[in-house]
Amino acid sequence: MSGKDRLFERPEGEPGDFVFDERVVRVFPDMISRSVPGYAHIVAMTGLLAARYARDDSLLYDLGCSLGAVALAMSQAVRARGVEIIAVDNSPAMIARLDELLAERRTPGCLPVRTRCEDLMRCAISNASVVALNFTLQFVEPGARPLLLRRIADGLCPGGVLLLSEKVRFESAEEQRLQTEWHHAFKRAQGYSELEIARKREALENVMQPDSLPRHRQRLLAAGFDRVYTWHQDFNFVSLIAFRQDR
Repeated sequence: MSGKDRLFERPEGEPGDFVFDERVVRVFPDMISRSVPGYAHIVAMTGLLAARYARDDSLLYDLGCSLGAVALAMSQAVRARGVEIIAVDNSPAMIARLDELLAERRTPGCLPVRTRCEDLMRCAISNASVVALNFTLQFVEPGARPLLLRRIADGLCPGGVLLLSEKVRFESAEEQRLQTEWHHAFKRAQGYSELEIARKREALENVMQPDSLPRHRQRLLAAGFDRVYTWHQDFNFVSLIAFRQDR
């Protein structure tokens, strides 16, 4: 059972850098649904797109899986034969809780999900028809992002897809200001106080570094993807699909 996100409601002391630890795990479903506009829709549609592009006898990856929302959506939606889903995260607390959730799951007909507690930069990716990277790349050190995307592209089957969702920044200062204001208005509507919004933003400053949409597109094309399309946007949160070049 998940709890209510109250991690940043107290004004005492510095919030420190954001860490995906046991405290965050306990409130994560509430935190992300109240912080990312359209999150439930993004997860469901990621499952739908995975069902469209999954191939028989291949692997599907949920990289930076947290509590496995995308992995579970793919598990329920995909009907390809001989498919296994691999959910990877570098947080032991997240993987431990996901293992518990998988053990509790009793849903006939769903694809199996296997977990790995592993650094994404060391995760082997092979025979993949679909890879999901859901609000994860923004936490990867910027200089390592091209290498990670290249490793994903190399691990995809010809014609395979990467489903990428990210918070983005905008090249126009005016648009960046407005999109941030609109996002904060969304968070206030979800019950977060001005103090909570400010303290969480401070905690994320050193660990989450969003890129612009043109930068995402440029880097994906350089990594070996030949088509990149936007399929969803809510304020400063964008979802892309990138197609691996046929080889």
